Amino acid sequence: MSAKVMWLFTFVVLYWAYCIFWGVKCARMAKTAGDYFIAGRQISMWVFVLAATATSFSGWTFMGHPGLVYRDGFQYAYASFYTITIPFTGVMFLKRQWMLGKRFGYVTPGEMLSDYFQGDGIRILTVLVALLFSIPYLGVQLGASGFLFNVLTDKLISENVGMWVLSLVVLIYVGTGGLRAVAYVDTLQCVLLAAGIIIVGFIALNAAGGFDALNAGFAKLGASGVGKWGTTKGYGGGDYNAYFAIPGVIQFTAGLGKETPVGGLWTGIMVLTYMFALMGIQSAPAFSMWAFGNKDPKPFAMQQVWASSFGIGLILFFFTAFQGMGAHLLGANPAVTEAGINISTILSAGIAKKPDSIVPHYINTISDTAPWLVGLLAVCALAAMQSTGAAYMSTAGGMLTRDLYKRFLNPSASHDEQKMWGRIGVAFIVVSALLVATFSRDALVLLGGLAVAFGFQMWPSLAAVTWFPWITRQGATWGLAAGLLAVIFTETIGQKLTGGALPWGRWPWTIHSAGWGIIFNLLVCIPISAMTQDGGSRSHRMKYHNFLREHASLSPEKKGLVPWAWAAALGWLFFGVGPGAVIGNDVFGAPNAGVDAWTFGIPSIWAWQILFWLLGVAMMWFLAFKMEMSTVPDKEVEALVEDIGDVAPQAVAPQASE
Repeated sequence: MSAKVMWLFTFVVLYWAYCIFWGVKCARMAKTAGDYFIAGRQISMWVFVLAATATSFSGWTFMGHPGLVYRDGFQYAYASFYTITIPFTGVMFLKRQWMLGKRFGYVTPGEMLSDYFQGDGIRILTVLVALLFSIPYLGVQLGASGFLFNVLTDKLISENVGMWVLSLVVLIYVGTGGLRAVAYVDTLQCVLLAAGIIIVGFIALNAAGGFDALNAGFAKLGASGVGKWGTTKGYGGGDYNAYFAIPGVIQFTAGLGKETPVGGLWTGIMVLTYMFALMGIQSAPAFSMWAFGNKDPKPFAMQQVWASSFGIGLILFFFTAFQGMGAHLLGANPAVTEAGINISTILSAGIAKKPDSIVPHYINTISDTAPWLVGLLAVCALAAMQSTGAAYMSTAGGMLTRDLYKRFLNPSASHDEQKMWGRIGVAFIVVSALLVATFSRDALVLLGGLAVAFGFQMWPSLAAVTWFPWITRQGATWGLAAGLLAVIFTETIGQKLTGGALPWGRWPWTIHSAGWGIIFNLLVCIPISAMTQDGGSRSHRMKYHNFLREHASLSPEKKGLVPWAWAAALGWLFFGVGPGAVIGNDVFGAPNAGVDAWTFGIPSIWAWQILFWLLGVAMMWFLAFKMEMSTVPDKEVEALVEDIGDVAPQAVAPQASE
């Protein structure tokens, strides 16, 4: 056994010991169902800041994101703005959901939505979204962990064996300790995630000979037409190397599988709607339960602005860029090597066929000089892959228990029964994800494309509960159903289900399925809500909104800032991650002009991304702190339910009238 493999196993065992310790410790602390499902509403500030960040940015950020930056270039690197758009969802909804959870004793979002809308249809759809989000998303993460260990152990451990063994520990600590165990383990996982990306970024930078050498290589590549997508061919984005420019605002293609966009996938509209999809991470049902589990909203703004938008943003816009774009110059791109533009051939040309293998290949480059670091980085990657999956396992198990078993089968279920069924739910989700990942990778890929886009379809329902009382039960329910169907039929799975009969492919008009989903969601939700207004139901909903207005309204001196908040958010979305981003292709110098002609000495598209990352951090600070969208309410929220996790919230909700 090589030194690298020995170090890998050593660090993995230490990491497993930490995970199981917290699982056992938190199991002893979980006296009630509320303790188990939402940590007794006692998650502290720094635990939430780190845990929510780890949950938001998974192993895909560690493994898949650099691979796609490599595959598609800086046009795809706009996806790094999910460091801002993911917590933007949190700014919109988390504080107000926490207030409702504290007030009425909600444990799951299904309880909140069914109570608010006075119907179980939305509850069942919410559980469906949770399952369709958690199972494929978890399967992708677990499958990636098996692949990672297969590569780093020099194929000593097969992908499937590695995946099942590594998943066993997650099942143990999540199943025993519940959400509190997930939170405490996630704190370490967040640190490992960030440290791992930074270290691999330095490995890439060092292999390229430093930043100046890397940037000079970018100049040579930008002046050539070499690359997967060639040039953008003037489709509104100029005629530049497609690695350094987005191919216009929109392209009216039939969609992938029917027609390929010219110059790459990532038009301005595609970037914007892809950001919509990733907003689905914090609007997915799991994050509602994260909100309910907090002691108070104080951690929300810190996590949204500083940990996510600034901290992870800094890491992705620099260190992930080093990894992904640097790989072209280090042997991973055969066309670049053939053209003589490369700096070295330290990476395998096989990466071109499997871009998500780029990180393991980087790690393997130091196996002879620093085998201990290979082991540490393997655990960093494993932690990243398990961080999100663990949270979705725990919360989906809670929803199966509370929203199906307790609601329909055994309304008087005791705390111990609920915890038992919660653990059974966790096991069901893990085994389902592993079976799909083991026996049907094609199905996993198809379902994985639905996950975050499905999560985003929760926006209108959450907006109804927290902001807009005019949205009715019928509008929200049918809108959600229409949105889910639109996502399905603008993804690859829709083509498979219809035998390719649909006249469009995946993502027609370079609009992501999340974008099509929300379009149809709103097209159904708004008119049906207008047609189904009812005085009694509206009066019931207003009890919640009157409570929120009393506790979360802006002070009179700040209400004048509301138009500025709208302008900041919409302006940033348009120019930062939307159609206006096309300006960034050459505003700071044409990609083929060379280093001396670039205003900031780096490619214009990269400079534009860094500029709007900083502006995005400022926007998030303005919304979260200045506009008080994520701060502690001035007026204390009094709980109407003391014994959380046991009392049915429907019995107390009517007392919400103030």
